[in-house]
Amino acid sequence: MKKVRTGLDILAEDSELQKKINGNVALLCHNASIDSSFTHAAVKFKEIFGSRFVKLFGPQHGFTTDAQDNMIETDHYIHPYFNIPVYSLYSETRIPTDEMLEGIDHLFVDLQDVGCRMYTYIYTLTLLLEKCINKDIEVVVLDRPNPINGIDIEGNILESEFESFIGRHPIPVRHGMTIGEVALMHQKNWAKEKINLRIVKMHNWERAMYFEDTKLPWLSPSPNLARVESAFTFPATVLFEGTNLSEGRGTTQSLEIFGHPKIEPFSFYENHLASVVKNSKLEGFKVRPITFLPTFHKQADKVCGGFQIHVTDRSTYKPWRVGQLLMRELYHYLGNDFEWNKPPYEYNYIKKPIDIINGTNKLRLWVENNENIEMLDSFENLNDYKVQLNEIKIY
Repeated sequence: MKKVRTGLDILAEDSELQKKINGNVALLCHNASIDSSFTHAAVKFKEIFGSRFVKLFGPQHGFTTDAQDNMIETDHYIHPYFNIPVYSLYSETRIPTDEMLEGIDHLFVDLQDVGCRMYTYIYTLTLLLEKCINKDIEVVVLDRPNPINGIDIEGNILESEFESFIGRHPIPVRHGMTIGEVALMHQKNWAKEKINLRIVKMHNWERAMYFEDTKLPWLSPSPNLARVESAFTFPATVLFEGTNLSEGRGTTQSLEIFGHPKIEPFSFYENHLASVVKNSKLEGFKVRPITFLPTFHKQADKVCGGFQIHVTDRSTYKPWRVGQLLMRELYHYLGNDFEWNKPPYEYNYIKKPIDIINGTNKLRLWVENNENIEMLDSFENLNDYKVQLNEIKIY
């Protein structure tokens, strides 16, 4: 397989495309926004556009991707090297203001998504698209790979009453789109009015590719996804953000491990969980009993018993189902020591965080009622979504 060329790579090497970019330029990016030579997008923009490169924007976790999880905001500032404003779109606002957009002719978006609905970068993108309605601004998305492939989709469709900044649109948990395709899906199905949108497509990317197949380097798109393996466990372990269990923040393998001080993992695994996993017929993964010590965040400085998810066969692994199954078992194992976290969560001050994460309250009730795993099939109604996805695919 040839090495994938990202939208940023294509822009950097296409002089004819560069000539079409007239006027002032801004860039929404983060730590993982690099080209094939490891040069950051902002550096490339300074080289290509010079004094016409006038503003930077950062999503959740900040332009430098150093801020922790939900509702930890970042500030606006003047960048000491680029000497231009850096506006945070995870601050007192998640929508760019009119003032932020003043003097911009082309607003580029170069963000590495992880292919999961509960990841906010695609919503930063769609809010930006909506804000640019009736503005003389071209939005240019520099496309990047879906790291968990563009074929497999899984999970329930978000219900509108559970919309939040961790789920704005009716898509499944594993959505199968690149970030450029999210922009196209938005314009075709969700936008009230269309805007001037350009997608700079990747070269050599195929939908069946996993991230390693692209031959691109993995850089942390957020502080707790330092390994590409974490992108594959994330659709399962992100569910634990809605509970008092640690999802591994404060360790070196966050969102691959999870646990609680009251779990004795080896006996629970041997006496119960191993047989539950086997009988579930879920494949492509192993859960390994572990103990770990979070140094910050939930259960900080408390030894936790828990488990690590090891993906052994990505082609058969179903992370959404795995996460729901493990949640159900730990809810009943821990009893009164298990807690659903209380609001707020991602700026929703009313609904339970687990329901916001799931995009429904039905899955929480499924857990609480200890219902059978076959019922999960009834939560997946993906036929309409598959039709929509086929209509906007660009690869």
